[in-house]
Amino acid sequence: MGLFDKFKKKSQNDELIICSPITGEVSSVDQTPDEAFANKMMGDGVVILPENGEVVAPFDGEVAMVFPTKHAMGLRSENGTEILIHFGLETNALNGEGFDVLVKEGDKVKTGDPLMNVDVDFIKSKDILTNVPMVFTTLPEGKTMEIVKTGNVSKGDEIIKIK
Repeated sequence: MGLFDKFKKKSQNDELIICSPITGEVSSVDQTPDEAFANKMMGDGVVILPENGEVVAPFDGEVAMVFPTKHAMGLRSENGTEILIHFGLETNALNGEGFDVLVKEGDKVKTGDPLMNVDVDFIKSKDILTNVPMVFTTLPEGKTMEIVKTGNVSKGDEIIKIK
């Protein structure tokens, strides 16, 4: 926060639109077959059952973190909203096998930019669930999350509003 930020007028429509990073079926994160995500221990959000392994940026921002095991990454928007995209459940055990991460920490991304490609068939061959929790680890003060679309979505479809 800059010295004069508190004097700036806030826009009446200060929303952040979050698009689906993956084509698949979206539901509330409490539907995740993983207790930690389902109980929102990491944050509120959605879970996506992917049709394929193409993952794109859900908003304009910066890559805040890429896990060494390549199965998850954190992104930060310009307004400070932070999300975690976690591809699969227990995929950290694969130690990066089956994951092709296309970005690195500090990279600037635009909505729809490719983030990673995942070999979904490989993950399934290891009897690992491919569900993709996308949770908000940080929301700016006073902001709330609203899921605006569930069910079948294409990557790039608007699924969440932060307002």
